Amino acid sequence: MAMENSHLQRLADEIYPARPRAAWTYKLDGPGGRGTAALKDAFWRMLPPLAAFVVFIGGWEIIVKLLNVPPYLLPKPSDIWKAGVENAGGLWVSVYTTISEAVLGFLLSIAAGVSGAILLASSKMIEKSVYPYAIILQTIPIVAVAPIIVIWFGAGMNAIVIIAFLIGFFPMLSNTLIGLNSTDHNMKNLFYLYNASPLQTMWKLRIPAALPYIVAGLKISCTLAVIGAIVGEYIAGIGGGKGGLGYAITVAAARLQTPYLFACGLSASALGIAFFLLVNGFSKWMLSSWHESEMRTEN
Repeated sequence: MAMENSHLQRLADEIYPARPRAAWTYKLDGPGGRGTAALKDAFWRMLPPLAAFVVFIGGWEIIVKLLNVPPYLLPKPSDIWKAGVENAGGLWVSVYTTISEAVLGFLLSIAAGVSGAILLASSKMIEKSVYPYAIILQTIPIVAVAPIIVIWFGAGMNAIVIIAFLIGFFPMLSNTLIGLNSTDHNMKNLFYLYNASPLQTMWKLRIPAALPYIVAGLKISCTLAVIGAIVGEYIAGIGGGKGGLGYAITVAAARLQTPYLFACGLSASALGIAFFLLVNGFSKWMLSSWHESEMRTEN
């Protein structure tokens, strides 16, 4: 047996030559190891979109300059940047106002959407009675409802937050309800066999199982909250020095300040992207240790 093991060991050494442990440990963990490989991987992932961005902005700048297009029709990227820098104080106030409104509407949509979904999932009778009306309310254009909201809550932040809440509410309700109703029946039967109460089943089984669906609703609702806040500012916003991005866009359009109009629009887009990245980072932190959708695959 010893001779056979020795023969197998020699054969393994010929196929996979042994190397000092220190060498491969340094290669994996040292300056040229995992950290450098991760940086290179991130660089090559970011290079194509960055290159496309540079080509697009450069082409835009050159073409508009060659065609001598007036700035009030189509400003150059340099004009947009200049307008943003010149109006940085007012732009920051508008962005901060819109952030406050969108965050409040988003938090309200989370609380009401998740709570409503739990209530509907607790009873099939309640779900069949109430859920169709939630769908009907979602199909009504928010622009048609906004004047009523202004009458009820008054112009200003209250009405804008309600509008942002209404736009983000249904994705949270719908996704959470789908997740709660998609719980594995075998697991529910197991909880039933162990005499778990409906509250225990909901809290310890159905809500954890619905977390990926809740996260999907968060990703949709967070960007819709920004859109809702800006739409609300168009309809129910107040002017002056504390107007949001919607008000700033309206004023810039009325004055034909097209470069500043582009700067406000790009700020709104950046705000939506930032919201989405924050929610996406939260979902990775919460789900990466146990759910397949966020687990890192091994090559």
